[in-house]
Formats: sequence, structure tokens, C-alpha cells
Amino acid sequence: MDRLLDYIIIALYLIGVTVFGVISGGKQRTVTDYFLGGKTLPWWAVGFSIVASETSTLTFISVPGLAYKSNMHFLQVAFGYLAGRLLVSLVFIPAYYKGNLETAYDFLGRRFGVSLRKFASSVFIVTRVLASGVRLFATAIPVHIITGWDYAACILVIGGFTLVYTYLGGLKAVVAMDVVQLFIYLGGAAAAMYIILTALPGGWSDVVQRATAGGADKFQIFNLEWGGGPMGFLASPYTLLGGLLGGTFLTMASHGTDQLLVQRLLGCVSKRDSQRALMLDACFIVLQFAFFLVLGLCLYAFYNGASLADLGLKSSDEVFPKFIVENLPEGLSGFVIAGVLASAMGSLSSSISSLASSTYLDLFKQSGAGAVVDDARGVRWSRAFTLFWGILLIGGALLFTSTTNPVIELGLKIQSVTYGALLGAFFLGLLPSPLTRVDAYAGFVAALAVMCAVLFLTRIDFTWHTLIGCAACIAAGYASRGARKYISIRPLPNDDSRKGG
Repeated sequence: MDRLLDYIIIALYLIGVTVFGVISGGKQRTVTDYFLGGKTLPWWAVGFSIVASETSTLTFISVPGLAYKSNMHFLQVAFGYLAGRLLVSLVFIPAYYKGNLETAYDFLGRRFGVSLRKFASSVFIVTRVLASGVRLFATAIPVHIITGWDYAACILVIGGFTLVYTYLGGLKAVVAMDVVQLFIYLGGAAAAMYIILTALPGGWSDVVQRATAGGADKFQIFNLEWGGGPMGFLASPYTLLGGLLGGTFLTMASHGTDQLLVQRLLGCVSKRDSQRALMLDACFIVLQFAFFLVLGLCLYAFYNGASLADLGLKSSDEVFPKFIVENLPEGLSGFVIAGVLASAMGSLSSSISSLASSTYLDLFKQSGAGAVVDDARGVRWSRAFTLFWGILLIGGALLFTSTTNPVIELGLKIQSVTYGALLGAFFLGLLPSPLTRVDAYAGFVAALAVMCAVLFLTRIDFTWHTLIGCAACIAAGYASRGARKYISIRPLPNDDSRKGG
């Protein structure tokens, strides 16, 4: 069998990470142990876990492909990510630690009532299922290339092993394995870049020469173009203003309102530890995106600027996997593929755990039946929801097996549709104002409607979606407040106060 050593390394990795994940999770006696790690998670582990969960497979596979087919404009979005994390640390985290919150949507429940908590959680669940399906499919690309298995088989293998340690170990296992998997996939990518540079006759100088040949500048980071008009500007995802604002608002939504990442921040010992974890993540994010974009330029030089069609590829997401399979020596190729698996399993386990926690804590526990469940039964219910969502995510990933779009853009577009409404609702709760549950609902629903119109009726790209949705939610919320106030103070036609004497 060709590349037998690669198969052995991949098999050992899958088995080893599953067993270690189960052991590291320990015993969970309460729901807090299972979903929040007993609120004793070390801040540095949480910080690395956030890095692995958020930018794992999409970064590893899709970002090098973006640089290969264009340039480094995506880094503008990463600068916005840095600003967004700082704002979450200063604004959202202090609000979360004022009360003993269980989930991100517990905040909305305490501010506007349980029904809005359930509604926001339900929106998160739908969005997370779709976005996580994209992430899981992204991992199947390199595994499909190296093994020859079809995408469905790849998804089932990855999902099955991940589900085992997530189901048995809870959040402690998820965070512990994220830390391990982060350094595995970064090490694999670094090894691949080293092989590329040593294979080029001139090394790094060849990368520079190829990236700037013919007057092109693939090292260009800042895009000062305006797209030829207002709609053209909004339809261009990687302008300077669009990247910075889009990255900032997208990060405030993902790190401030998405249970996938907020779950970890709530698992820290204190507010300060939570802020330290997020700042560690912030320090990593720009460097990590820059590294993977440069890796894409190295691949461009290695293939001498060949088009995707010339390489026999359908999508830029397949460029890096192609290099791994065809040019890395046996053994090292298996290690790098293990890195891809590591990134995917970290992201998938986080999605499963966050979906299960939101379902149990925001929906089931708030119902009549869930309110009287004891600790032992609570853990059993939590594991049942974990199993349910794990199976559903694996099935959802199969829906994307025919896509040819860059996976990272597809994933961000899915999230951006609902992120704006969620972020706007949180701002309505944070801002000092006499808004009520009715106003919050009005803002949330209006934002979802606006984003559906933006998605289906305009060419506005994903970097603007969260900002537009957030602004629509806040505007509609305050408009609702103003309308109710006007109606309440406006005299009725038969009101005696309108008559003289």
C-alpha cells in the first residue's frame, strides 16, 4: 500500500487523541463540570483553546488558498479581529461576570426575560449547525485527497472519533485537546513551509520574485480602492474600511455572543482570567493569519504561479492539500495531515459542546421538566444532547460536499447573517436605556429580516453583514421604544383632556 507510514500515523493520532481526551476530561458530577469545566479552567489553556476552535481548519486550508489566488488583503480583516477582541474584553466580559451566567444567552434572559434567551439560543443553534457543517467539510478535503476515500467517509471518521471524547470528557476534554491540537497543526504547517523554501532554488527570494512578477504585488495588505461606487464598495469584501469594520463587528459577535467561544470564557476562574485568555488569543490571531497567508505565497512560488485549472483543482482550498500529498516525504505528510485533523477535531468538539450546553441550559433547563432535574440526571441529559448534536453536525457536513467556493468565505457568510442580530440584542441589553423585551424582540426580528434582504437582494459582501445587522437591530429596538412611548402618551380621540373647561 502506498504511503503506509502516513496511514499508520493518522490512525495512531485518531486513536491517541480520543483516548487522551477521555482521560483528561475526568469525571463530571454536575452540569457545571460537564459544560464549564467546573469554572476552574486555566486562562492560558482557554486562550489557546479559543485560537484552535475559531481559526482551525478554515485557517489551515482556506487562507493559504486565498493568498494563492489573490493577495494578503484578508489580513485587514484580521486587524479588525484584534480590535474586536479588545472591545469584548473591556465591555462584554465585565457584564458576564456581574452574575453567575451559564451561557452567553443567559445575559439576555436576565435583562429581557427567559423567552428572549430561548429565542436567541435557538438562532445560535441553527447558525452553528450550518457553519460547523462547513468547518467539518473543510477537513474532509485533504483527507479525501490523501486517502482516496469519498468525502462522506472522511466526515464520518473525523466526526466519530471527535464525538467520543467530547461525549465522555465534556469541556475539560475539549479545552485540553484544543491546546494539544493547536501546536500539532501549527507545527505541521511550519514543516510544510520549510520544505517549500528548501525546494525553491533561491528560497525566500524566489517567493518575493514570483509574488511581485509582472507588476503584481501579492504582498499587498491594504486595499484603498472604493469599488467604483457605493454598491461596488459594499460588494468588495477586502477593502481597508470593510475589512477593519467587518472584522471588528464579526469578532464582537463571535467572541461576545457566540456560545462556541463564550462557553470557554465563562469557564475561567475569574473575570481577570477571562480577559487574559482573550488577550492571549488576540496576540495570536494576527500573527497566525499572516503566517498562513505567507504560506499561500510560498505555494504560489512553488507552483510557479500556475492557475487552479492548470493544477487540476476546482477550488483554491485544494492547493495546500495537493502540496501535502504530492511533495512531502512519507511520514511528514502523515504528520501534517494529522495537523489538519487536529484543527478540525478541535473545532468540531467545540461546536458539539456549545450546541449541547445551549440546548440544555437555555432551552431544556428553562422548561418545566428541566427545572427539576438533579445533578446526575442533568449530566445524563447533557450527554444525550451532546450525542444528538454530534450526529446532526456530521450529517450537516454532508450537505456541503459539492461546493466549489472557498470554505472560509462560505462559513463566514453563514455566520454573518445572524451575528448582527445577536450582537445588536446584546448592545440593547448593555446600553443604559428603558428598553423592554418587546423592543429587544422588535430589534432582533427586524435585523434578521434586513439581513435576509441583504443576502438575497444585494451584492453586499460578508464583511459588512454583522455591522448592518447590528445597526438594524439597535435602530429597530429604539424605534419600537419610541413608537410605544408615543402611543402611550398620545391622547385618544374621545379623551376628555382634549376638551376645554
